[in-house]
Amino acid sequence: MPADLEELYQSIILDHNRRPQNFRVIENATAHAEGLNPMCGDQLQVWVQMDGDTVADVSFQGSGCAISKASASLMTQAVKGKTRAEAEGMFDRFLALVTGKGDGAELGTGLRAFSGVSKFPLRVKCASLAWHAMKSAVAGKTAPVTTEGPA
Repeated sequence: MPADLEELYQSIILDHNRRPQNFRVIENATAHAEGLNPMCGDQLQVWVQMDGDTVADVSFQGSGCAISKASASLMTQAVKGKTRAEAEGMFDRFLALVTGKGDGAELGTGLRAFSGVSKFPLRVKCASLAWHAMKSAVAGKTAPVTTEGPA
C-alpha cells in the first residue's frame, strides 16, 4: 500500500477515535446489543432504531482501543439508511476486508481504512466488534456478543 494511502487511513481512524460519530444512546431503540472483546477489554453497546426493514438510526457507546472506537463510528455512518439485508451484507464485506479475504472496494474509503488490520490478527477482533454487535441487534438477538464466538 502506498505511504500516502496508509497516512490517509491512519488519519481517518485517529479522527473517528477522537471524534466518534453517533456516540450516544438512542432512547426507545427497537434493538440493542452488547459486545465484548475479552482479549483486549474493548466493550461497547450498539443501539438500532429500525423503521420496518430499514436501519433508521444507529449509535454506540463504550470503551476500547482506537481501532474499535473508529470502526464503531464508521459502522454507524455506513449502515444508517440501509435495509437489514444491506447492513448484513456490509458486515460480511467488512469482515472479509479485515481478515484479508476482500478488498472492500464497495465499502468506500472510510471503511477501507481498516484494510491493514488483516496483518494484525488480534486487531481484527477490535475492528469487527461493533459490526458483530450491529449484526446481532439488527437480527433481534439479545445475548451479549463476544469476539471469541462464531460470527
